[in-house]
Amino acid sequence: MLSLFTGAARQPKDPNEEVKRGQRLQHAKDMFYSGKLPVVTTPVMKGRPIKKVLGLVHGRGYDAECALLTLAASAMEIGGDAIIGYQESVAFHPDGSKFFSCYGTAVILEKPGTKAGRRSLTH
Repeated sequence: MLSLFTGAARQPKDPNEEVKRGQRLQHAKDMFYSGKLPVVTTPVMKGRPIKKVLGLVHGRGYDAECALLTLAASAMEIGGDAIIGYQESVAFHPDGSKFFSCYGTAVILEKPGTKAGRRSLTH
């Protein structure tokens, strides 16, 4: 009966969870800043046909970089090598803090130098 008022018993937190999250964001940061994970606001990338659309990904955080890196990490986790249609917004709180949200579509691009197949998406 007590669980109705206090909620279900909480599972112990994995002590490695924060380390894994940090490694996830560091890998995303390395890929983004090295140019290996392009992020564009347009629906296509000139010269790089889209091989497969994986779906919508999003990122959130109290600073813009954290939101963007969370977005990039989410795209890489589902196999994406680029993000198209990037959008971002900022919510301002009365106490002066900000909250950043961003989203885009994770895609797999054709490899450079390969001929695009009939099923590639281009404009």
